Amino acid sequence: MGPDVRRISSRSNPFVTRCREVARGRGPDGVVLLDGEHLVEEALASGIALEAVAFVDSAVDAFSDGLVDRITRAGVEAVRVPAPVMAAMSPVRQPSGIVALARVKPSSLDDTLARAPQLVLLLNGIQDAGNVGAIVRTADGCGATGVIAGDGTADPFGWKALRGAMGSTFRLPVAVRQSAAAAVNRFKSRGITIVATVPRQGTPLPAFRFGGPVAILLGGEGSGLPDALVAAADERLSIPMRPPVESFNVAITAALILYEAAKQRDGHVPV
Repeated sequence: MGPDVRRISSRSNPFVTRCREVARGRGPDGVVLLDGEHLVEEALASGIALEAVAFVDSAVDAFSDGLVDRITRAGVEAVRVPAPVMAAMSPVRQPSGIVALARVKPSSLDDTLARAPQLVLLLNGIQDAGNVGAIVRTADGCGATGVIAGDGTADPFGWKALRGAMGSTFRLPVAVRQSAAAAVNRFKSRGITIVATVPRQGTPLPAFRFGGPVAILLGGEGSGLPDALVAAADERLSIPMRPPVESFNVAITAALILYEAAKQRDGHVPV
């Protein structure tokens, strides 16, 4: 490694402490924690501003395509740490060997609606960060135009959601901390068809038509969408399933809907 890589050996180092603090929640300065080689690679490729990257000593030579050198050439601070220090920096049970601090600015609600015809997801009360990340990843892969994290939804820019999205959060407009009611009003003012997902008695997914601008409302695990949001929707959508199964995981639900929408809107399965 080049001369710009320094070593930290203490778990009480301020950089280590800051990583732990950011892992507990994105701060007002917009700094997020990235954990894993793939996520750091995606951040570099997407032009995300990396503040600093830490590598565990034992894994430096295993990183692909001169990652360490590319990071230092980009002017990003790079440090190497022993495994116990990496364990203190990473929130993952089995650390990947690389963490980074980066500045990522969430999109506005209008940003998520900028590209027409809209295919946008509004997440309401989805508390599991892993599900939120998986939904963002699927939305990116199936050509959605934006994701909106509404009331009671885990932060898509938290470390676990970012890890689950595998870089898609850097490419897709993602808005956070939005009022679901305000978002619905914005959809109506833009002429976007609002579709509420319900476990039964909605239009079956295979029969639903996704032409034109569409906003899909997804509710939290177990509780689903509040009655007020369902009532505000233009359409109701259900996924047929065999009994005794009554519901799918919300990330699976999103994937099935988005895949069908992509087939209809693009005329083929996304490849």
